[in-house]
Amino acid sequence: MRMSNNAALVNCLIGATVLLASSATTAETRLAAEVTTLYAEETKVDLKVGSVAPSFIGTDDQGKAWKSSDHVGKKIVVVYFYPADFTAGCTKQAESWRDNMNAVVAKGVEVIGVSGDEVMNHKLFKEVWKLNFTLLADGEAAIAKQFGVPARGGGKVRPRGPDRQILLDEAGEPIVLERKATFARWTFVIGKAGTIVYKNAKVNPAKDSLQVLEFIDGLDEKPATP
Repeated sequence: MRMSNNAALVNCLIGATVLLASSATTAETRLAAEVTTLYAEETKVDLKVGSVAPSFIGTDDQGKAWKSSDHVGKKIVVVYFYPADFTAGCTKQAESWRDNMNAVVAKGVEVIGVSGDEVMNHKLFKEVWKLNFTLLADGEAAIAKQFGVPARGGGKVRPRGPDRQILLDEAGEPIVLERKATFARWTFVIGKAGTIVYKNAKVNPAKDSLQVLEFIDGLDEKPATP
């Protein structure tokens, strides 16, 4: 059976579309690989205990600039990186720091949480869960890169309150929060001398604050170097 001119044209268009789609997919795959490689090259930072802590600037949960140089040296500073506001593990970790804040402050320690969330996400997270420490927005993963913390693409979450109910906006619709980046859960402690004195890349969210406080207690017990 002979194919009509119209049918032949349709087949040609389909073939061209498939070819273009295949080329686009190949290009996207290549681009993704290049971005991944570039990111890996940019993040070859391996801070160890004893390393000088990086100097960094971030935006806090009130939209104000936060400079590490204004804090490091005056207090022991805990910088903990976490995946996202309002996720189960991150909420447990934040609650743990919140509930132990009296002990933290008594030891002259300041706590800073860092994630790829936006300022408005942090502000809501603090308000809903009554957090009593600073959160920094690091959507471009600039601070994470300085500490060598692994990061991947962002995501979305529907936040829940302490009653486990999904939070609603003024129109009664579920709130959806977006973030630009998702970090691994790592915790660092910067001593007053400006060096890394503690690093944990396998953090247990619910035990993070207690483990750090136990470590700092050990620092207090060490005799001063003559």
